[in-house]
Amino acid sequence: MKIEKLTNAISLQRSVEQANENHLETVREVIEQVKQKGDEALSAYTEKWDGAKLASLQVTKEEMDEAFASFDPQLIEDLEESANNIRLFHSEQARQNIDFPLAKNSYIQYKISPLDAVGLYVPGGTAAYPSSVLMNAIPALVAGVKRVVIVSPPSKDGKLPASVLVAARIAGVSEIYKVGGAQAIAALAYGTETIKAVDKITGPGNSFVALAKREVFGKVAIDMIAGPSEIAVLADDTAYADEVASDLLAQAEHDRFACSVLVTTSEKLAEQVAIEVENQLKQLPREEIARASIENFGCIYIAETLEQAISAINELAPEHLEIMTEHAEAVCEKINHAGAIFIGRFSSEPVGDYFAGTNHVLPTNSTARFSSGLCVDDFVKKTSVVYYSEEMWQAQYPKIARLARLEQLEGHARSVESRSWEKGDLN
Repeated sequence: MKIEKLTNAISLQRSVEQANENHLETVREVIEQVKQKGDEALSAYTEKWDGAKLASLQVTKEEMDEAFASFDPQLIEDLEESANNIRLFHSEQARQNIDFPLAKNSYIQYKISPLDAVGLYVPGGTAAYPSSVLMNAIPALVAGVKRVVIVSPPSKDGKLPASVLVAARIAGVSEIYKVGGAQAIAALAYGTETIKAVDKITGPGNSFVALAKREVFGKVAIDMIAGPSEIAVLADDTAYADEVASDLLAQAEHDRFACSVLVTTSEKLAEQVAIEVENQLKQLPREEIARASIENFGCIYIAETLEQAISAINELAPEHLEIMTEHAEAVCEKINHAGAIFIGRFSSEPVGDYFAGTNHVLPTNSTARFSSGLCVDDFVKKTSVVYYSEEMWQAQYPKIARLARLEQLEGHARSVESRSWEKGDLN
């Protein structure tokens, strides 16, 4: 793993294309086919790209029962505890209507309403991600969303992984479809004979999924365009090299384009971590993927001061940030831009991925400068409500009319003036 002196915070930035633009033509064609042919297109694409010939797109109750019955009871217990942690944390985010009383028996209000229907994309094919099910479904259900739908690509036998189905049942989702890729996003956005359209789509996916989400945005809402995973570790000489190395590799094994960065004030730690990364890489089952990530997007930066290191981290705005320094909680107070922060050596990033209760759907590619991780707010909408009594209108309408005419909007002025109390009873 290469080591460099930190001379400019911007050197921490990386340029990774989030989705291959060469795929865009294919994605647009897929969306159009799904719009025109519905289920027929979904079945054809699932057979073409996933190798699965499906009798039915929807997961049956029998398939759910079979998955649950065949699953390791200890893992069910673990998933249930994780789900409970997520539910408890996100329940604290739930918001109530905001009522603001005005004079003369009038009021304004901020009305919080859940979305009617959301679609959750769960990656699949070569791997299973039950944690993604929990992280997307539970905030939606806590928000009060009436219809929560899961889509995920099947394996060649036409089934979804048992772990995904078990997690869905634990979360409380029963409407699940065996379809993935851009075609799944199109189905959620426009609807087919089997899959009814939703109002918002969340969840990560490959470049086809990311591009499809971008294409359907406006027809439906989306959470974000997620890029490859990232971690930055901020450490001083109190950190342990083997632990830092293992944390960097935990992200590197995600994807060849994942980014793993160490920013440290300790030259000794930097050298030790570089050695540890190489030693641990050789023992990692996903060595090929992790090595490509480390070689292309991994780096250790040596900062002259902790203040310089903190500035660099804020410039990078990483998806995940681990702080392993003396007085780590005080350092955390100085971090303004990060998707999620993990404080101290016992709070490694997978604690948040799987169990603590915080959400692991987070902004990437430095978008933590202006955006946040998935939360209950992503599944509600806010509506302002105004009630003016006659007395309030009488007191305020001249001011409103003057402001309207200031903007040369005579119709607005006449609208507010037209409520004459001299009209009498219209009945």
